[in-house]
This record gives sequence, structure tokens and C-alpha cells, in this order.
Amino acid sequence: MALPGVDLNGTEHRRAIIVVDPQPDFFEDGPLPIAGATATAERIRDYLAAQGETFDVAIVTQDWHVSPGEHWSATPNYVSTWPVHCAADSPGAQIHEALANVHWDAVIHKGAREGAYSGFEGQSLDGAPLAEILSRRGVRHVMVVGFATDHCVKATALDARSIGLDVSVATDLCAGVTPETTRLAINEMHDAGIKVAQSSEL
Repeated sequence: MALPGVDLNGTEHRRAIIVVDPQPDFFEDGPLPIAGATATAERIRDYLAAQGETFDVAIVTQDWHVSPGEHWSATPNYVSTWPVHCAADSPGAQIHEALANVHWDAVIHKGAREGAYSGFEGQSLDGAPLAEILSRRGVRHVMVVGFATDHCVKATALDARSIGLDVSVATDLCAGVTPETTRLAINEMHDAGIKVAQSSEL
């Protein structure tokens, strides 16, 4: 996927936090459960309450599937096909209650007609791509947190890095599907020049 770059020549170097897919369908009782998701969402909530003012922009992404083709499957392989999840407007696609009261500067929906992992594959409610939103707000650095470390967090962080942004991922504010795939994702992000560490170190 080719992504537009961002203008890094301006004088403003603003910071954004991107909270990836904090949706009930990815929590413990959902069709694609991630262990520890509820506790992670609560840590994100508490972090935003304490540190939110250090970010100029707060963005949340949501899987928002209308008819995503083979991304949904009755016999999923859990690599490229998955059980039905995050159907647009369904309760499982909403922002989890732990983060429902956060003020978001932009809400990004992705995956309406196909599988989508990166927030950069989606658009805001008024149709603006994520890269455009960050560029026009003068964002130079993004912190990526949320779900899952080894899928949509990784994809979003790598795409952010690919368009020239400084990127960090706070491991204590993310949850992965399995320890092994999470470890591999962390290594891949690190190799791409992304700072991966605890939020207290970022």
C-alpha cells in the first residue's frame, strides 16, 4: 500500500496518540478475545487521564465491517480469515465502555468492504484519511497503543513509520493475541525504527 508522506519541514512537531480498535468484539467475551483486554483498556483510560494533555491529537480506530468479503469466514484460518466480528453499528464494534467518555479528535473506521489492519487504511467520519489528518495537524510523532499488538497495532505503527513519522508503541498499553506472535511483532517494529517500550519510558 502506498501512503502519502507527511510534511516534516514545518516548525510544529506535534504529538498524537492513536488508540487502535478498543472494541468489545476483541475483549474477553467477544468472538476474537484477547486475554487482558479489559485491564489494558483501563490502563489506557488512566494513562489518558494522567498524560492526555501531553498529546496534541487523540485518535481512535475501529474495525467497521459492512461486507468485508473473505475477511469473514465460517471456517477461519486466523491468519487472513476470521470469525464475524465488528459488524458496522453492532454493539461489538463500538468503543469499549472503559474509553467511551474520551474526547477523540478523530474516529477512524476501517475495513468496510475488505479486511483492514492498519488505521492508515481507514477514514475519519468525514472521509479524511488518517495520514491527511496527521499531516494537516502538524503531527511529527505518534504513540500507538491498543489491540492487538501483533495485528492492527503493528500494522498501524509500521505504516506510520513508513510515511516518515517518529513512532513509539507502549507495550503496557497494548495486548497481543499470543506471546509468540507478540514477540515477533515487537521485533519487527523495533527493526523498522519504532521505539517499543513501557509507557513510562516513552
